[in-house]
Amino acid sequence: MSEPATAAPAPPRRLLRPANILRMALVVFLLGLVLAPDGFTWLFAPFAPRPEAAIYARTSILSLSLNHLLLVALASLAATLVAVSLAVFVTRPSGAAFRPLSRTITNIGQSFPPVAVLALAVPALGFGAWPTLVALFLYGLLPIFENSLTAFTTLPPRTMEAARGMGLDRMQRLFQVELPLAAPVILAGVRVSVMISLGTATIGSTVAARTLGEPIIAGLLTNNTAYVLQGGLIVGLFAVLIHDAFVQLENRLSRRGRAQGRAAA
Repeated sequence: MSEPATAAPAPPRRLLRPANILRMALVVFLLGLVLAPDGFTWLFAPFAPRPEAAIYARTSILSLSLNHLLLVALASLAATLVAVSLAVFVTRPSGAAFRPLSRTITNIGQSFPPVAVLALAVPALGFGAWPTLVALFLYGLLPIFENSLTAFTTLPPRTMEAARGMGLDRMQRLFQVELPLAAPVILAGVRVSVMISLGTATIGSTVAARTLGEPIIAGLLTNNTAYVLQGGLIVGLFAVLIHDAFVQLENRLSRRGRAQGRAAA
């Protein structure tokens, strides 16, 4: 008698890929810098004027990091909602005439340096987080809008015809077909906007916003390179990890969007 067939073992999940190991190492390093910065005195001491001034201790690095990320998240969310809504509007027949004007509006934020936006916003909004939010919002509009515009104007014609043939109305086509297909390109614009905001938010500390620019500015004022490196390194690690997370999400949405597009076709 032949032996009963046994199911083939499932291939092991490759959790220990070099990329995953690097991600985990960067996450652990970042958490250490944020949660226990005193443990890295040895790293920054060579750049400090004296050993006891190697770690910025005037304010909790954790609280500065959380405030920094919160400002970026709020500004990016507002910019995404406005830019995507505007792109949807100008790619409909009723809003096509407003496309040149919309491009002009979204270019305003890129026309002014963030420092100039802060200087103009402080008299109206006062010192603190609000001027920084306005600057980040205006600076983040353009990449999201342009990517959204590209995404909605390059949708596969056959897929759109198939959606119309299925009897979907405009809102159903938008939410069930157009947005899923456009999502990866839109998300790429959001990624660029968030990366810009992560770096730009540091200047918010010049108007009393609590960001990771605080140790950087303190280091520049006291000629302490250790503070500058500490703040800059944390911002850089946040940028690398968030960028990687966006890329992973974009790839997943691309695969899902292609599957939905084939299903609709």
